[in-house]
Amino acid sequence: MNGTPRALNRVLLFIIGVKLLAVGLLLLLLATVPAVATWWHGWSADMWARAEDAFRQTRFPGREESWLWIVAGVVLVAIIIAMVAWLAQQGKGRANLLVASDDESHVEGEVQIGGGVAEQALRAALADRPDLAGASVASYEVKGQPGLRLRIQPRQGVAPHLLAAEISRLVEALDLVIGKKTPVLVHMASGARAKLTKAERVR
Repeated sequence: MNGTPRALNRVLLFIIGVKLLAVGLLLLLLATVPAVATWWHGWSADMWARAEDAFRQTRFPGREESWLWIVAGVVLVAIIIAMVAWLAQQGKGRANLLVASDDESHVEGEVQIGGGVAEQALRAALADRPDLAGASVASYEVKGQPGLRLRIQPRQGVAPHLLAAEISRLVEALDLVIGKKTPVLVHMASGARAKLTKAERVR
């Protein structure tokens, strides 16, 4: 339900991680292996000389400045725009409005119910349950229609089908309150917190 580009994020994290690992390994070798340090000094001096030569050959006529600085500026602006666009994609799909309908009374207007109302109601209903190790509720928009995603962590020994039935009754009660049937995705997850704790049972 979330529009976050997870595949792209994983690829970028992998590339950044590999680069940081390579830089760290190079620094370690430069500090511990004399032959690598000697090679680095020779290679860096050669690259610096080539860069200076490239800037000298690309100067504006009658000026000391090189047009390569303009190219570098354009590249940096493009990188900044790409980063802003990438950040804008994070968490895309969240819905702020759950219900919007015309009021049938004689007063003109529209009745709107925010997604936070449903989120807080379900979160409060699930907060004190002894059979849950954790629960989160979020509203998303899928194909232009708002919906809810419930992510719950049952404790060890809790029957998933019974828990799903009870959560379905909570959602039905919410539908009666807001006056609209809302699509709901229930995601049951298992984690270390759920495995290390047990449900409290009435004796």
